[in-house]
Amino acid sequence: MRLIPLFVALNAVFLPAILAAPTASPEDAPEGDAPAAPEQEEPPPPVDTKYFHEPGGTDDLGHYDIRYYTGEPVSYEVRGDTLLYLIRSYLTVFRENNVNTWIAHGTLLGWWWNGKVMPWDWDLDTQVSGSTLTWLGQNMNMTFHNYTVLNEDGTEEVRQYLLDVNPNAVERVRGNGHNVIDARWIDVRNGLFIDITGLSETNPSLHPGIWSCKNYHKYRTRDLYPLRETMFEGVAAQVPYSFDRILMEEYSPQALTKTKHLGHIWDPQLKEWIKEEESASPKAARAHIPRSLQGDVMAKTGLGNLLRALG
Repeated sequence: MRLIPLFVALNAVFLPAILAAPTASPEDAPEGDAPAAPEQEEPPPPVDTKYFHEPGGTDDLGHYDIRYYTGEPVSYEVRGDTLLYLIRSYLTVFRENNVNTWIAHGTLLGWWWNGKVMPWDWDLDTQVSGSTLTWLGQNMNMTFHNYTVLNEDGTEEVRQYLLDVNPNAVERVRGNGHNVIDARWIDVRNGLFIDITGLSETNPSLHPGIWSCKNYHKYRTRDLYPLRETMFEGVAAQVPYSFDRILMEEYSPQALTKTKHLGHIWDPQLKEWIKEEESASPKAARAHIPRSLQGDVMAKTGLGNLLRALG
């Protein structure tokens, strides 16, 4: 019999065609027989836990409160004028309400140089104790304050400022980092502000006498207190007791002597930071002499007042 050779021959003819035939897919199934695709649930949007918001987009736009931002950045001159009266109004109102506060960070560095705001700054920094921060939240939160300014032409103008305390200020640890600023003093004309941060002993059992903010700045009690009475931008102010140690630890000793920064140069004759292109003094780049060593010609602010009071 020749059945086996015949079977082999048939396989050789039909098997390749069977193997090459396309397999059925859900699209080929009769209508109504296609399996239902599982529904994909969209993940919920992330929860925005940040309290203070800024326009953002550029570094400059990170220094306006979005609620009062006009849509256009202010000019160099308007910025300087705004910061001047932000700090004057803040220090005056806090003193009138017997609220202890002191200047910090870059604002403290400006005080060290000549008792003024650094002209390249976009915002200002102050600090309060954690207990003071709690009091502010309970007694002065969302309050508006009027302050009369004297314009260059001699006219007076009333400006308004908002004290806004972050509800997350009750949490004294960093968390997700979205709420490291505990409160703000805001110029409602354009949104520029003072950042206010609280200092607390967050772990007094293990680290007694160590105060910290939510941005990991740490201070010793003996470096903060007793606060020193001084002047800043023409009004009464307070600075930490060991301001020099604090500044050198935060910025390095070079920050206390370097005479060029961000397009500005220190003019020792004017005792001012000015734009480099406006400098006409050949001695403008010489090393800075600390105000504590300038004798009777030192600026009537900062350490000079302390030495006179102690002398």
